[in-house]
Amino acid sequence: MQKVVIIGSGPAGLTAALYTARANLKPLVLEGIEPGGQLTTTTDVENYPGFPEGIQGPQLIDEMRKQAQRFGADCQFKTVVKADLSKQPFRLELDGGDTIETAVVIIATGASAKYIGLESEQKLIGHGVTSCATCDGAFYRDMPVAVVGGGDTAMEEALFLTRFASQVTVIHRRDEFRASKIMAERTLAHEKIDVAWNTVVDEVYGVEKNLVSGLRLKNVKTDECSDLTVDGLFVAIGHQPNTDVFKGQVDTDDVGYILAQNTRTNVAGVFAAGDVTDPTYRQAITAAGSGCMAALEAERYLEAQGQ
Repeated sequence: MQKVVIIGSGPAGLTAALYTARANLKPLVLEGIEPGGQLTTTTDVENYPGFPEGIQGPQLIDEMRKQAQRFGADCQFKTVVKADLSKQPFRLELDGGDTIETAVVIIATGASAKYIGLESEQKLIGHGVTSCATCDGAFYRDMPVAVVGGGDTAMEEALFLTRFASQVTVIHRRDEFRASKIMAERTLAHEKIDVAWNTVVDEVYGVEKNLVSGLRLKNVKTDECSDLTVDGLFVAIGHQPNTDVFKGQVDTDDVGYILAQNTRTNVAGVFAAGDVTDPTYRQAITAAGSGCMAALEAERYLEAQGQ
């Protein structure tokens, strides 16, 4: 039986692995269907401390994994397909049919950004198509960009991007925003922001090195198409926490984000860290910090249990 199983291998999961491994708990890390999480689709990361020249997202994840493995973390490319957290020891069923028992579970399965679903968009994720203005906005200094969405998140992204971009076009499929009144007013009043109402993105154009060069827009009322020249597309239509396998077993909010107190869930011995608990910040550094917290909480829990 395992002492600690960490589900997920982004910054939260790998930081939890580092700390639990250094505590000699020999954690097993189940890396899941997207090893490394959202950072594996990110190119330049300039806002993670310790890398003054920046670092590629996949390289950052690889360095984190190696550091955890140095202290004894066992990282396996396996996915949890079913979990029983109703009693100790916890039971996790993996793809392939294997079952693991463990005293502690750290859930670090992250959240997946919702994208439009276009084939051309999917090909350019990380190369001009992104879901995080805070992460990537600074790369678009003096360049035109577009934001898709109509809620508060889209307004926040658009307003943040005005610090860098030469022009921001907000693309919304309806004729009014779903955002709060104050956020909508700020967006509409900003001199750098234009709005394309009743409009959707029909195609994402790319150029050399697979960089975004523009969009084909479609008016949903008239079916009229037009082109928009932009260097970046920020999709702000929400995130979905990866918690389906734990549904009904740990407390979540209406969207599915796990509710945790200092990473402790409502189930003793089950902890949660990173974007799976965080609908607000969604940064690699905050995820890593909560991974550290979850590991320390897990260590204290096991000590209290005499393990």
